[in-house]
Amino acid sequence: MLVGGAAIAATGLLAPPRTSTDAYRYAWDGRVQAAGISPYDYAPEDPALASLRDRWLFPKGPACHGPDRAPVRPAPERPKAERPEGRHPEAGRPTPERTALGRPTPERAAPGSAKPGRPIPGGPALGGTHPRADPAPDHAHSAPGSAEPQCTRLNRPSVHTIYPPAAEGYFLLVHRSAPSGSTLLPLQTGGALLSVATTAVLLAAARRRRDPRLATARAALWAWCPAVPVEAVNNAHVDALGVLLTVAGLIAVPRRRALGGALLGAATAAKLLPAVALPGALSGVLARATKPCEPRTTARHTTAHRTVLEKFRATGPGRPAPAESPPPPPPREGAGSPAPAASRIRRAAAVVLSRAAVLRPTTSFNRPATSAIRPATSFIRPTASAVLPVAAAAAVVALGYLPYVLLSRSSVLGYLTGYVAEEGYETGSAAADDKNRYALLRLLHPGPETWALPVVAAVLLAVVGWVLLRGDPQRPWRGALVVTGTAFLLMTPGYPWYALLVVALVALDGRWEWLGVPLAGVAQYVTARAVDDGAWVGTLGYAVACAAVMAGWAVRALRAPLAASASRPPRPPAETARTAKTTGTAETAETARTAEAADAATPGSPPGSPATRPRRRRARR
Repeated sequence: MLVGGAAIAATGLLAPPRTSTDAYRYAWDGRVQAAGISPYDYAPEDPALASLRDRWLFPKGPACHGPDRAPVRPAPERPKAERPEGRHPEAGRPTPERTALGRPTPERAAPGSAKPGRPIPGGPALGGTHPRADPAPDHAHSAPGSAEPQCTRLNRPSVHTIYPPAAEGYFLLVHRSAPSGSTLLPLQTGGALLSVATTAVLLAAARRRRDPRLATARAALWAWCPAVPVEAVNNAHVDALGVLLTVAGLIAVPRRRALGGALLGAATAAKLLPAVALPGALSGVLARATKPCEPRTTARHTTAHRTVLEKFRATGPGRPAPAESPPPPPPREGAGSPAPAASRIRRAAAVVLSRAAVLRPTTSFNRPATSAIRPATSFIRPTASAVLPVAAAAAVVALGYLPYVLLSRSSVLGYLTGYVAEEGYETGSAAADDKNRYALLRLLHPGPETWALPVVAAVLLAVVGWVLLRGDPQRPWRGALVVTGTAFLLMTPGYPWYALLVVALVALDGRWEWLGVPLAGVAQYVTARAVDDGAWVGTLGYAVACAAVMAGWAVRALRAPLAASASRPPRPPAETARTAKTTGTAETAETARTAEAADAATPGSPPGSPATRPRRRRARR
């Protein structure tokens, strides 16, 4: 399966991105950071970054007539007197020196500057240099102030980046690792490696499941899903990094809660969307256990205390004393007078303290104290252990943002608030109707822009509460799938790569009915780009996905009692008679024995045959 998943992922490397231009922004952010500049300080079209432009990301002239091109402001031309020495008047960068073999040597210039002697803010702080010189002619740096029209392949070139710090670190790592002259192939290769790594994590976790074969088969839902080579590899979306960290975090939570929370925090720092899966790590933290818990004593109980503990349990309150007591041992020869009073007092105090320890045993901090007379039948799981994943996730996110907060002059949130309003998720936003947000809520009442957010928040809080109360702590991915899928059905996003997280959670849990959610996102995204009025396709897709989820829930609810009764072992006849004798009267036990003997005989058999001969009962020990 791993080899097949790698082969399917490799198909995304055969062509440039087809349905998204986000990867060009990834490449630009990596280049900006490599130059020692914070990506949160400048928009791509800012003239301060003109020295980082090239013909690949910022084409000119006839190349600007292609699809997905956005016009940008040309960089102001510097006066000839202000141009630094050694710079080409057209290229705007130092002339590369030649080696003995005639090849250009790599540039070792200082961080980029808007004017000579004036470094760009944030450049030296990040310790970067100019990106590598690209010898390809179509990658030459553009001339500032050129009369040719200039455009860019980047979407939204007039706004700052919105990607979190872990994603920015990933962009920088890919830029540093990429060979000179490469374009998007390094990012696509990184997406392929991340998707294959996710498959490997799913397969490794399947070996520890109670049904390893079924869990291995479920991993194919991710490894062989068509959305993986398209969105994670061909379009090189950074969501693949968030999915990998989310899957690893949810698998680690049942055994190592701090590590699982840290991985979930890293996933949130790579893509903010995995934050909706965090309640899954808290599945069942508010549930009450129905199984009686045994008191856990500490090592302070000595052997003598344990002996007293066993003796007290045998003859404690509410228990009959033994029929006979063994005679006291004969006095030893040469024994003197009875023990002094101080010795007897010490022994009596030891017995009293031992019995007090039995009545109130010393328990660990995460279990309530229990009584030997009335053992506790329920307890609330410890709060410290419950909030540990959340605390670890918050700490990782804060540590990820800290370097950029210290080195950036602008807000590290970038265009996040503007993006929320642009996508129609702001109260009263007119874009919600254009982008078909809240499609299912729109079926209930038109114009949900003014009331949708409180309704969505209330429903999500109810679902999160259900996960905290009824969730399975050994399967946190199930609660994460319920919360994430519900958020998708309520908000109906139009980007299919967001649903990669849902595909991975389905591969973990196996609830295939949730796969309709990514299919609905694909239908809405494709029709919105191909048809002018294709909003009804997305609405229909999400309605069908919601119906599939409800049908799957109903079928599982009906099959649950049948599966429980089928898995219960049948009670043997001897146990039935024993139960009837201990819980009922002697007549009930005799009736059960008579029925057992009648079942053992075969009607119509001759007298004395083995079928009618009474069976010899085994003596009970």
